[in-house]
Amino acid sequence: MRLPFFYGWIIIAVTFVTMAIGVNARTAFSLLFPPILSEFGWDRGVTAGAFSFGFVVSGIASPLIGRLMDRLGPRSVMELGVVLMASGLLLAPLTTQPWHLYLTIGVLVGAGSVCLGYSGQSLFLPNWFIRSRGLAIGLAFAGVGIGSMTLLPWVQVMIERSGWRTACTAMGLLIVIELAPINLLLRKRPEDLGLLADGAAAPSASAPKPVSNIVDPEWASIDWTLPRALATSRFWWLAVGYFGGLYIWYAVQVHQTKYLLDIGFSPAVGVWSLGAVSFLGIPGQIFLGHLSDRIGREWVWAISCAGFAICLAALMALAQVHSMALIYLMVFAQGALGYGLTSIMGAVVVEIFQGKHYGSIFGTIMVVVLAGGAAGPFVTGVLHDTTGNYTLAFAIGIGMSALSALAVWFASPGKVRAVAGRLHRVTG
Repeated sequence: MRLPFFYGWIIIAVTFVTMAIGVNARTAFSLLFPPILSEFGWDRGVTAGAFSFGFVVSGIASPLIGRLMDRLGPRSVMELGVVLMASGLLLAPLTTQPWHLYLTIGVLVGAGSVCLGYSGQSLFLPNWFIRSRGLAIGLAFAGVGIGSMTLLPWVQVMIERSGWRTACTAMGLLIVIELAPINLLLRKRPEDLGLLADGAAAPSASAPKPVSNIVDPEWASIDWTLPRALATSRFWWLAVGYFGGLYIWYAVQVHQTKYLLDIGFSPAVGVWSLGAVSFLGIPGQIFLGHLSDRIGREWVWAISCAGFAICLAALMALAQVHSMALIYLMVFAQGALGYGLTSIMGAVVVEIFQGKHYGSIFGTIMVVVLAGGAAGPFVTGVLHDTTGNYTLAFAIGIGMSALSALAVWFASPGKVRAVAGRLHRVTG
């Protein structure tokens, strides 16, 4: 049955809902953390370790999920994610020992989040759009921000009224009931339905030949396998850039609220700042994704890194000057600019290593990404404990922002395939 619109927008809608629920179901651990501590009296490090262990599991699972995507496609990967995450949340209420939490919240929810989150979605979404790839992915990933403003308050109310076990059960059932059926609509690429990317019509014999976005035909003609990609400098520049991007993202996100409290701001300001960042991330991801289709992925990655650098500089300045203007600057730079990284993360890799083995390549890069996400909060915390303040840690974060931006410039996806707004350079 022919639809009155491009099927790719159904793919975006399904991903939007999946991200809103799947990503935030994992983030909800921060809400479950206090009542679990209160009930069992375990050490904070031991209890929080279940969430951190999930990062380790995610890193191990990423290449495997990439290979599964290459072989079976997104429906199998997403449904696997539904089974894993729902199982973890439905079994978590049976917890009586710390290792139960590591198995459920750590292994099962952690592995499921790889499928349902940024990693899994980036493995097939770029196939559906070329001209508006950044905009489409930005719209899909904006679901995370909407979910944080709807799902998380609902979970908190449930915890307060019925306890953390009921909240886990409710989230597990929501994932099964909502995500299992809608992800059956997914397809890996438009060609699977006899369509073309962006909803373009099949070319007729008399139609002019469409403009190719390939800038480097020799590079684009290579059948990129994981071993071949690993042998290129571009792969490792991407690894450095992505490691740095997630390093600064989580270094700020994890320590921001505690830092504001330490320097004298009220808890209300700390909570508002974190929520405002998520809210601004919604239009930020959409706008910067669209902008990347016009000016290039490298420019937008640099803009997002600059956003985190400005955010860190504002945090450092707040220690000297208690100003709400600096708070507003920090929140805007982090949410509206910094969060734009996610809208182009998948696009950059596919434009360099496009091919049937893209899933394996992207999954391997995600190991480095997750390592950056784990290292940022840890190193920042250690530096604070060593020096007694965040000055050095935030300065290193600014340096990491610059390194990340430069690394993606060196990877130069625009020298392999041009975005829509730069096609005139190819034809010229």
